[in-house]
Amino acid sequence: MNSSLRTLFWVLAAAALMTESALAATLAAPFTIEEVMQAPYPSSLVASAAGNSVVWVFDTKGCRNVWVAQGARAHQVTSYTLDDGFDIGDLALSRDASLAAYVRGQSLEDDLPANVNSSAEGTSPREVWVISTAGGTPRKAGAGHSPSFSPDGTRLVFIDKSRILSIAPDAASAASSLIVDSGRIASAIFSPDGKKLAFVSARKEHSIVGVYDFSTKLITWLSPSLDQDTSPIFSLNGSEVAFIRVPSEKNPEFVSHRAGHPWSIWIADAASGTGKRVWAADSGVGSVFAPTLSPKNLLWNSHDELVFPWEKTGWLQLYAIPARGGAVRSITSGAFEVVHMALSADRQRIVYSSNEDLDRMHVWTADFKRGPTAVSTSHAIEDYPQISGDGTIFALQSDATKPLQPVILAAGRWQALTPEGSAAFPSSKLAVPEPVSFAAKDGQLVHAQLFLPRDSGTAKRHPAIMFFHGGPRRQMLLGFNPMGAYNWMYALNQHFAAEGFVVISVNYRGGIGYGLDYREAKNFGPDGGSELNDLLGTVTYLQGRKDVDAHRVGIWGASYGGLMTALGLARASKDIAAGVDYAGVYNWDTFLDSVGVPVEPGDATRRGFESSPIATIDQWRSPVLVVQADDDRNVPLQQSLELIEDLRLHHVDHEEIMMPNEIHDLARYSSWIALFKATDAYLNRHLN
Repeated sequence: MNSSLRTLFWVLAAAALMTESALAATLAAPFTIEEVMQAPYPSSLVASAAGNSVVWVFDTKGCRNVWVAQGARAHQVTSYTLDDGFDIGDLALSRDASLAAYVRGQSLEDDLPANVNSSAEGTSPREVWVISTAGGTPRKAGAGHSPSFSPDGTRLVFIDKSRILSIAPDAASAASSLIVDSGRIASAIFSPDGKKLAFVSARKEHSIVGVYDFSTKLITWLSPSLDQDTSPIFSLNGSEVAFIRVPSEKNPEFVSHRAGHPWSIWIADAASGTGKRVWAADSGVGSVFAPTLSPKNLLWNSHDELVFPWEKTGWLQLYAIPARGGAVRSITSGAFEVVHMALSADRQRIVYSSNEDLDRMHVWTADFKRGPTAVSTSHAIEDYPQISGDGTIFALQSDATKPLQPVILAAGRWQALTPEGSAAFPSSKLAVPEPVSFAAKDGQLVHAQLFLPRDSGTAKRHPAIMFFHGGPRRQMLLGFNPMGAYNWMYALNQHFAAEGFVVISVNYRGGIGYGLDYREAKNFGPDGGSELNDLLGTVTYLQGRKDVDAHRVGIWGASYGGLMTALGLARASKDIAAGVDYAGVYNWDTFLDSVGVPVEPGDATRRGFESSPIATIDQWRSPVLVVQADDDRNVPLQQSLELIEDLRLHHVDHEEIMMPNEIHDLARYSSWIALFKATDAYLNRHLN
């Protein structure tokens, strides 16, 4: 980072730290933000196709490294040592687990290179690296992402914009182009014998599936159309490819989409490209395709069935349809949602996570003949299930007071793959949040988690903080969240509770976990802002609690949660004393235009404006801290600029922090610490 930018950033952070220091004597939190943020965060869990190996990434205070375990024996593979903003993801294992491939870069979000650490050398692209799982020196394969090993391990392919590149994993030569396409390559998958490659080519208005034949070096397009084709999967013998076809429709971004032209599943001959539709969703509920959070949303099992998620009941469940045609059958059922899923290498068994426990997730398995079985019973949270070649099941596990860790299922119970974390981690000092629900202003049921301070139950009235997650397709849980940013935000909410705040984390409408009607809420987002009703209902709920001082209620959130923060301050300043808005939307119309999905002029533009905080800026009275990363590609800097300009015009007390070269998801641990310390200091100053 150059000296002027470093000075600007750390002067702002130091000011926040001084404020926090001045408050420390009176608040006496039993642990620091650094202590509750210290645990390594695991991600990108991938199991081997043979044996019982698994690979993942550990992020330890911003320093990311690849780890691998054979069975229950784990070790670190790479040896990076700095909080330098370089993220690691897109992991892949060779079939015998001797090699691991990964992507490393200062932003893994898109094709644009980033310069998060403000290097004088400029931006760094995301790059594919290969390393022996026994350790050693990694070798760069080239610029790109989404690496994948061929079944025999002799080839590694990866994607760079419109190209698919190939390299021998142990070769010293540069990667060569297999395909140079007219669109942007979205994904690629090998046939079981490794002789073909199916890929998705995303064009401007549609996407098509192609099959590349390594012997002929020719591409066959599979029953191409003007719709959105995705999720290709080969049959067991590799002669056919199934894929999902979603009708191309003009649907405004962030607006409820409850029904449409039904999506369908197709099968095509891999050699000729001739295809046919084998199944189509019913009209009405479930007609719009809703994926799980898994990278693969169509599976082909050993019984010659296609397995897929569907919202036929209003809940995201798993179904199967015979590949040769026949009746669809449900694999799962109930008032819950499937989150992640993975198929075993022999295609005989599926593992998946779901929230039958509503605000927790657990792992289940099914062999396609009998019903699903819970792999283990616990009060923890398990997600991102993986199953290795020998049938061993792995997952990521956390609970209310213990941070996320990779685990293996052995002897019917989950066992940690790595030793317990630092003794300084304050598990015994953390609150156990409780699920609560209450009525929104319009009567809709709102779901939330409530964190109570140590002295709850006394006659004392506490200041309160409302937290709103981003997305909005997210769900906060009753424990450390498996999704990166929300893992950290859960930690900060724990710190607030330890300082004496009543904290409520709100899963407002528009989020996942509570069914189609909740996620695709009417009049949502730029089409009416109905989610504001959940915020106002939260205010009323807190005002009705005897342990809350209604005059000291604050709010904070990031991204869509930043929008919620600004909405609250612009609509209910009389009830909200202060807020912290990180990277929030301020004006729906200019935001959607800046990200390339402008709304139609006329009534839609009017609704977008009226649904935005800008519409009632003249009602905004409460102070706010505005924080923005200036290389944010999700919520462009323009939104914070518009907000600050209007706050100045209306003489609203505000402060601002800009993080030079940082991206939306904050690549550096030091950036997270600076954001959280500033948030903590600001809310303490205005609420205590």
